[in-house]
Amino acid sequence: MELLTLTAQFEWILGKSNYWASTVLLLIGLHAMISKNNLIKKLIGMSIFQTGIILFYVSAGAKHGAQIPIVHYGHDSHESHDKAAHAAEHAADAGQQVAEAAAPAANHAANHAADATHTLGETLYVNPLPHVLMLTAIVVGVATLGLALAMVQKVYAAYGSIEEDEVLDAIADSTADSTVDSTVDRTVKGTPEA
Repeated sequence: MELLTLTAQFEWILGKSNYWASTVLLLIGLHAMISKNNLIKKLIGMSIFQTGIILFYVSAGAKHGAQIPIVHYGHDSHESHDKAAHAAEHAADAGQQVAEAAAPAANHAANHAADATHTLGETLYVNPLPHVLMLTAIVVGVATLGLALAMVQKVYAAYGSIEEDEVLDAIADSTADSTVDSTVDRTVKGTPEA
């Protein structure tokens, strides 16, 4: 009995391997962003963190046994019908199907709003929204990474290092030097210090 429960637990853990992988990626990326002093390594950690988030959402959007949400209405590509005539043939059928499906679809949406799958007839379809949002997140992530790398390049040109501690020390030194310079300027001009 105990061996059966251990086997069931092991199968459950393996069944959620994509969620475990996304959790590991999130933790690796977070660790890199927090603990590393090199700005490039921090950006690599940010990219790993983003990959973990994308894997999580794509995994959440995928459902076992579901198909991609592309509906084929039996159109044969070898037919030589005019497109307008073909559309007119199916317009009446589609209008009737929409009218018949409107009430059950509304009930289905109300009852299963949190479910990530939808049905059309007997076929189960995956909700494409998480996948579309993650495509957008990938584009934003690439743009953010490109901008961050350009900023690291400017930091290196200005301070001669991409190590966070050295850059912060250089900023503190330049701030202290500018404070000393302004104090000297005020003293030389006869303006009392504040």
